This record gives sequence, structure tokens and C-alpha cells, in this order.
Amino acid sequence: MPTIAAYPLTVYFDATCALCRAEMSAMQARDSAARLNLVDCSPAGFDAGPAPRAALMTAIHAVDAAGQVFVGVPAIRACRDAVGLPSGSFLLDLPLVAPLAERAYAVLARNRYRLPRWLVALLAGKAARSSRTCAGGNCRI
Repeated sequence: MPTIAAYPLTVYFDATCALCRAEMSAMQARDSAARLNLVDCSPAGFDAGPAPRAALMTAIHAVDAAGQVFVGVPAIRACRDAVGLPSGSFLLDLPLVAPLAERAYAVLARNRYRLPRWLVALLAGKAARSSRTCAGGNCRI
């Protein structure tokens, strides 16, 4: 059973990665309750996170208000939950799916700089569409 995060959630991500930047921009666009604090851990001298910079650059990390640390898929799940997006928790917690999701995330994270531009644009477009917020009948992307 996944653990529920206490807000605010501080998210450490690599802003030099186009896909990471697009995903976090989408999360920020949906964050109407100000539950996320996004932190770029990519600068060479960065040392303020919950882990050494090398670990932060290997996988997304998030720390909740209670000090609980989420890494990889659980961090993404916590971000999605924070902004009201479906996290896929039920599917991701299935005994056969959870290890596959972790492996898939590790492969994607390790190869994120090698993704073709068209794929980043496709995935970033999906992130932008999922970040649509509406108020009073007016929506923004």
C-alpha cells in the first residue's frame, strides 16, 4: 500500500532534462493548492537535497512535510497525487506491475538525454494536455 505524502512536497528534479522539465512544468501548472515546491538539482554545486547530487540526478526525489523521502516511481506518484492527477496507484501496486514500472523508470531516467526530440515533444505534449486547468469555464494549458 503506498504511503500518503504530507504537504508541501519538495521535488528535486533535473531541469536540464527536457522531459523532466516538461513534466514538472505540467505538475506546477496543475498545482492550484500550492502543494509542490520544485527544486532544480542540476547545478554542479547543488548540495541541498535529501541525497547526494549524483543520486538526485539519477532519479527524481521528493520529500514531504514529515520528512518522508520518495524516489523514482513513488516520487512521481506523490507529485501526481499532490496535484490531483490519477497516480495509477492501484495498477502500479500490483505485484507483477510494480517491479516492471520501477525498471522502466530506471531505463527511461538513465537514457533521458538520448530520447529523440520527437519523443520528448510527444511526451511533453501529453504532460501539457494533462496539466490543463479550468476555472469558470476558462481553461489554460
